[in-house]
Amino acid sequence: MHMPRLASVLDGLPIQGDVLEVACGTGQWTQLISHRARDLTALDASPEMLSVARERMRGTATRFIEADIFSWEPDRQYDTVFFAFWLSHVPPVEMKAFWDLLRWTLAPGGQAVFLDDAPAKAEIEEAVAEAQVPTVRRTLADGSHHLTVKVLRDAADLSSQLRELSWEALIKAVDEYHIAGVARPWASE
Repeated sequence: MHMPRLASVLDGLPIQGDVLEVACGTGQWTQLISHRARDLTALDASPEMLSVARERMRGTATRFIEADIFSWEPDRQYDTVFFAFWLSHVPPVEMKAFWDLLRWTLAPGGQAVFLDDAPAKAEIEEAVAEAQVPTVRRTLADGSHHLTVKVLRDAADLSSQLRELSWEALIKAVDEYHIAGVARPWASE
């Protein structure tokens, strides 16, 4: 991963206030955004990942929630919802529900901020043709193989899709393989 280069991109993103990190995984991004949050909540469905994240964030006031984002019901609102390399794992059929959840999760004036893979990443990932949703086969450092949903969206297509879902989004290419975005829900009429 290009972690050091992408970590520097965070400096230009408006991550502030009460922050929710969706799909925090092992907490590597949690650690990088923690100093920018007044209050930080990190959510992930995997107890194993949360265990690593808790250890990484030991000594901080970070709140951890174990939940599947697709069935989770927030107990409060946030100024920023941040996710890194999560949106590409949201199946197309779940996009509307996911962004509807984010709309409810954000406090008035809040925003979703994200980093993710761009379509060029497909050149280095093995697609699974017979899958019902876009899927890739990954080989981890330990040699194990895993299947994961992987929907690579380019900045223009994602901006258009979010516009259709009543979000204003500014999404830019960070480099050939990555995008960064900030999205705000349209005000209710």
